[in-house]
Amino acid sequence: MNEEEFKRRTKLFALRVFRLVEALPHNSIVNVIGKQLIRSATSVGANYRSACRGRSIADVIAKLSLVAEEADESLY
Repeated sequence: MNEEEFKRRTKLFALRVFRLVEALPHNSIVNVIGKQLIRSATSVGANYRSACRGRSIADVIAKLSLVAEEADESLY
């Protein structure tokens, strides 16, 4: 899979999360969890795009580790 495909997939992931959160019942607990899920899901794509602009291999690896952390948080 190439860089553009990952960018497309991370964007689709965020859009699917938006639809999921919108479909959840609206109450105070779901609202808090939904907002956090949206933050972590959108962060996956944002951090991946940042990693694509890394200035060194170490920078790219550090930024990709953030992508993995945010994806894991979204999964949780």
